[in-house]
Amino acid sequence: MTIQQAIEKLNTLESTQKAYYHAMSVLSLDGATAAPKRSALGRGKTLGVLSGVTYQLMVNDETREVLTTILDQRNQVDPLIARRAELLKEDLDDMTRIPMDEYVAFQTLTSDADAVWHEAKEKSDYAMFAPYLEKIIDFNRRFAGYKNADKPAYDVLLDDYEKGASMATLDNFFGLLREKLTPVILEVAKRPAPRTDFLRQVFPVHQQRIFSDKVMAMMGMDRDCCAIAETEHPFTDGFNKWDVRITTNYHENELASSLYSVIHEGGHALYELGTADEMQFTCLASGSTMGIHESQSRFYENLIGRSLPFCKALLPVAKEIFPTQLSGVTPEMLYAAVNEAKPSLIRTEADELTYAHHVMIRYEMEKLMMAGDAKVNDLPALWNKMYKDYLGVTVPNDREGILQDVHWAGGSIGYFPSYALGSAYGVQMLSAMEKDIDVWGIAEKGDLRPITAWLGEKIHRHGRFLKPNQLLEQAMGAPFDPNYYVDYLVKKFSALYDL
Repeated sequence: MTIQQAIEKLNTLESTQKAYYHAMSVLSLDGATAAPKRSALGRGKTLGVLSGVTYQLMVNDETREVLTTILDQRNQVDPLIARRAELLKEDLDDMTRIPMDEYVAFQTLTSDADAVWHEAKEKSDYAMFAPYLEKIIDFNRRFAGYKNADKPAYDVLLDDYEKGASMATLDNFFGLLREKLTPVILEVAKRPAPRTDFLRQVFPVHQQRIFSDKVMAMMGMDRDCCAIAETEHPFTDGFNKWDVRITTNYHENELASSLYSVIHEGGHALYELGTADEMQFTCLASGSTMGIHESQSRFYENLIGRSLPFCKALLPVAKEIFPTQLSGVTPEMLYAAVNEAKPSLIRTEADELTYAHHVMIRYEMEKLMMAGDAKVNDLPALWNKMYKDYLGVTVPNDREGILQDVHWAGGSIGYFPSYALGSAYGVQMLSAMEKDIDVWGIAEKGDLRPITAWLGEKIHRHGRFLKPNQLLEQAMGAPFDPNYYVDYLVKKFSALYDL
């Protein structure tokens, strides 16, 4: 096979793969947003068939020859093509180790599990979901063993989501957060809480939808390429840079919940929307790692979205839609309210200061699950105990406890640490950004496009072309240092609570 033939076959392979993944993603999106409850069985069978086709497209002798030919002559091809071949070769090696029947069965299982999780959460009945979770844990454990039997299974999964992550690195990371942030959390708990009642009035859902549109406009999102839908657990799906979907969940008596959901998912969407055109319909058109993707969502949600300058821009927009509810509210009141810090039950609604503790709980549980040191039926009690030990809160039911997140239903064990890492990455990016542009002057004007342009140049446009450590150092100006994150949180909440 000549190098030119290999490149042509690579292009055909990726365009075909992307077409199948697009169809599968649309089915999954429909299942989470608009499909009837009993549609899961048929959808699961369809996804199983399509995943079998994508497996066969990838795992065969011709694909291996295509990728090997390009990599053996990588100095003679465009760097983008070489990187595509490199990433696909990694995927091929992993997939080759997984038997096709198990790969297809796992896709069907997670489709079914997602539907059961939705019903179980609605009924607050973990027992409904437990048999599916047990199978998902078993699949993940086996898949990790196929990929690298010499490493602990959880280390293999962590590295899948965050290249280079391991229990050793994350134990150190979370250890620093526990050491430095726990005293601040305890001190904040002794201080008077800010007023938040004005955010917990009746905010009709149809008006919240209008507010979401205006917030997306402030973020500079191209609505011709990005739509918003509603689901139980908000998420973002980018089919390509011309078709990105975000979702949210509206609560009539809680304005901030959907507001920051939209900003968070909008950060994910801006990453997908900003990837370079030449990477579209290839494996490069995605986030570098889950942590780097989360750095963008949490950058907009917390570093910008919960800042005082942005609150000054946001409040007049909110008052146009909710003049009665927000009458008399000042930007300073809004800033204090949306940064209220207190131990809570729900990760997605946790404040910046306590958020990492929610992630630590899931991290510690996943370690036990993957090591076989915690039985599936024991997980709710373990979850409830950790919430009491880590955050001092009592979990009242499964819905607000172990069933609150969709990740395990989707098979994603090892993902959660990326949320905390992403938060930390974002703070160090902010420090670098402040040297180049007037971040807070831009935020106060309510037009975030210059901020997005900076992130677009440093992060978004590169997709997966650069290796994660290269991308991070380019954006942060130095290797990753979690002390930036710790120092930021201590400074911010010491000022808010007069510590």
